[in-house]
Amino acid sequence: MTQTLESLFDSGLERYKAGESPATLIPVFKDICDRSPKSSAAWTCLSWLYLLDDKGSLACKAAQKAVKINPQDPQARVNLAVAMLETGQKGLRQHVEFAQQLIFVNEEWRSELEESIKDGLSRKPDWKSLIKVKDWIFE
Repeated sequence: MTQTLESLFDSGLERYKAGESPATLIPVFKDICDRSPKSSAAWTCLSWLYLLDDKGSLACKAAQKAVKINPQDPQARVNLAVAMLETGQKGLRQHVEFAQQLIFVNEEWRSELEESIKDGLSRKPDWKSLIKVKDWIFE
């Protein structure tokens, strides 16, 4: 029996929350993105996993797709800014500023972003680019 994309996504998220490694989850989310290319949430998750797995270029491409599909997603913007920082690209300020504006108007997004950053730093404590982006957003 094949899993629906939604159940596959939910199970991937649960596995992530249970502490499974990004390397083992990347193929799951890549499959979801291949099968549902307009799913911003799937691209955002895939970019985050790539970032955790030190694959900045792939993270940047996935985050760009997520932002293109849903420009109002602060997590996708943060992922893109971090990936751009890690790959030495310019132009990340606009994504940081847009994320700041989004969390300013929606307190729930702010909390979610804070939790996500906290999670990222618990998995990768010396993540310099995430720390920089966090400091810029929550200055």
